[in-house]
Amino acid sequence: MKLYHFPLSGHAHRARLFLSLLDLPHEVIDVDLKSGENKTPEFLAMNPFGQVPVLEDDGVFIADSNAILVYLAKKSGRSEWLPEDAVGAAAVQRWLTVAAGDIAFGPAAARLITVFGRPFNPEEVIARAHLVLSRIEKHLEGREWLVGDGPTIADVAQYSYIVGAPEGNVDLSGYPAVNALLRRIEALPGFVPFPQTAAGLRSIA
Repeated sequence: MKLYHFPLSGHAHRARLFLSLLDLPHEVIDVDLKSGENKTPEFLAMNPFGQVPVLEDDGVFIADSNAILVYLAKKSGRSEWLPEDAVGAAAVQRWLTVAAGDIAFGPAAARLITVFGRPFNPEEVIARAHLVLSRIEKHLEGREWLVGDGPTIADVAQYSYIVGAPEGNVDLSGYPAVNALLRRIEALPGFVPFPQTAAGLRSIA
């Protein structure tokens, strides 16, 4: 397998993290977004949206980080990461949607301001971040994981942009259950840390 990747992308990190948690042999190929490598005809042939990550597996190309999580869970036959029953599968899908929506437009967007200079409204995206974090905090009352009794791709999908939220001036100190979830994920065999940036380190100093 090959993972086309950008080190500071939370989307790319969640795919790399899950590959490592599954202990699947793979090659990581960094894509130079600054030079527009993701807009070349060669890359667009793999993903017409021009986004990382992209997983290549024996001639099959899977784009979108959450789709990659689903593909890897199914391909490896690891149903503990993606339940086969209707209720469990639906519960995981709900959290994949949160990752693609509320997390992307909250914590991830806040980080895009400080790390990549995106022209978002800081107050607006930080408020969105705290709203989704408060909802996750409430959901985790009496739970260790988002779905069921063990880690699933629902947890993997949330991790990168939540742990990176302080880079976007989103304070995580008021969310003990969320922080406990992050520490549980970090304790899993095969865990790969999300890189901290100079801008992010300044924001949490």
